[in-house]
Amino acid sequence: MGFNCGIVGLPNVGKSTLFNALTETAAAQAANYPFCTIEPNTGRVAVPDPRLDELARIGKSVRKVPTSLEFVDIAGLVRGASKGEGLGNQFLANIREVDAIVHVLRCFEDDDITHVEGGVDPVRDADIIETELMLADLESLEKRQIGLQKRARGNDREAQAQLELLEPLLAALREGKPARTAVAKGQEVEASRLQLLTTKPVLYVCNVEEASAATGNAFSEAVRKRAEAEGAGVVVVSAAIEAEVSQLPQEDRTEFLEGLGLTDSGLDRVIAAGYQLLGLRTYFTVGPKESRAWTITAGTKAPQAAAVIHNDFERGFIACETVAFDDYVACNGEAGAKEVGKLRIEGKEYVVQDGDVLLFRFNV
Repeated sequence: MGFNCGIVGLPNVGKSTLFNALTETAAAQAANYPFCTIEPNTGRVAVPDPRLDELARIGKSVRKVPTSLEFVDIAGLVRGASKGEGLGNQFLANIREVDAIVHVLRCFEDDDITHVEGGVDPVRDADIIETELMLADLESLEKRQIGLQKRARGNDREAQAQLELLEPLLAALREGKPARTAVAKGQEVEASRLQLLTTKPVLYVCNVEEASAATGNAFSEAVRKRAEAEGAGVVVVSAAIEAEVSQLPQEDRTEFLEGLGLTDSGLDRVIAAGYQLLGLRTYFTVGPKESRAWTITAGTKAPQAAAVIHNDFERGFIACETVAFDDYVACNGEAGAKEVGKLRIEGKEYVVQDGDVLLFRFNV
């Protein structure tokens, strides 16, 4: 089960620097001119979760296997991308394939780094990107609407139902609002099948100068207010600091961050926010060979959670032994949890909770 976040932004906002730090590679070319990243670069990163360390300690596991998230570095968009400006069509197609959008905004002044719009204004930059995505969605839906209208006139019920779904989305886009604002409750799945750019969840990443990494600045505060109004996520990072941190040995990173007044890595917060943005949850399996984290979506039932390990687990699912993370730790493992009645046997209708420690029973 793979989930990915597309990193987007105007040229020279620091998104390739952020991607490089995220993946701890120099795979994405970071350069001071537009369109330096033409093909999207992809990297999988471990999702930080201290619970896995604790479970591995209790289970005396030989190794730990965290769950992961994929990030895609997509080349810088510019004004007019929806009409093919720059390499717009290619970029928009790449964004269409991701599950969520991580929108990097430049929130720092630097005379040595040119800004494609002539000056720093992250809210304006966010508007430019969102406008291009809305225009691309509007064009896509209008083309789809023409075909559906022809079929609907022939009493095609499926086409009529599709038109009912499309009409409020088109109305919102024509008013300059993203399609997500017009998705009716209960129609989220149907709307997602349209592969619209502006129904994807958004995380704003404010790239600030080093001095503002711990507290943010006036630019990032303006973005925070925008995100709050939209119900979007927001994280403040200094891509320059994160690039330095990514080059340090693991044991030196905490001390380096503390020296800058930071309690944790900005990248860890970006990864965790991306994970939450996608509505993902984690369950664990623990044994002497390995303790492992597994990714599911919120609301996943036990058999489908088992399928993440292997399809046979779902096909032959009988039940699962379940211990909540806090109970597992408090009871020092499965045996202790069983003794005090904290281990439960759950069936096919059980909705797996974040942090559950599971052992599947199956027969194939």
